[in-house]
Amino acid sequence: MSEIVLQTADLSFSYPKGANLAFEDLQISNQQHTLILGESGSGKSTLLNLIGGFSYPSTGSVTIKGQNLYQLSESSLDRFRAKHLGFIFQEAHLLKNLTVMENIKLAQSLAGEKVDEHAIMLLLDKLQLGSFSTRLPNELSRGQVQRVAIARALINKPAILLADEPTASLDDKNTYLVIELLKALASEQGSTLLISTHDKRLKDEFQHNYLLAAQ
Repeated sequence: MSEIVLQTADLSFSYPKGANLAFEDLQISNQQHTLILGESGSGKSTLLNLIGGFSYPSTGSVTIKGQNLYQLSESSLDRFRAKHLGFIFQEAHLLKNLTVMENIKLAQSLAGEKVDEHAIMLLLDKLQLGSFSTRLPNELSRGQVQRVAIARALINKPAILLADEPTASLDDKNTYLVIELLKALASEQGSTLLISTHDKRLKDEFQHNYLLAAQ
């Protein structure tokens, strides 16, 4: 039986003077790559922030690898998140004064992992970025920056890889290339991929869909 890597229970979030969002319980097993699909305003980004420990819920819990996130102190949550979660945002947020290699080394250091240049180069090679390890982010194309962000998110072999609208600005061909790449690399690294999107093109690419209704 597969290990449960993510479980939410009775999860809700209220914005001050704004929407009250309630989410159906979610249970995801190891390697059960899942799509969180919903229109704007359905709470996709809010749910991702709750799962990532960036926002505290009004009610309920988020449990990752048996650990309730919201029972951790702030510093412990930071360490847990760096070690067990990988994030791919719409913007890469690479540090501009650090090289590609240095950006990924930093992710290892923040997780308390030993810096491993060999592992970094292996991953960069898989992403066709091996010759760019000493480049700065502003010397890369938008697509290359996105792939560096993927490498940074995967380097610590996180239990869960969270991706927020990774195909929002891509045409059909590149959309499917990016999704296949993410699924393949997540499986290789032993990570479970969780994608939040309103992109209905992806619905048939995943066996497991979590649909959010407008609230």
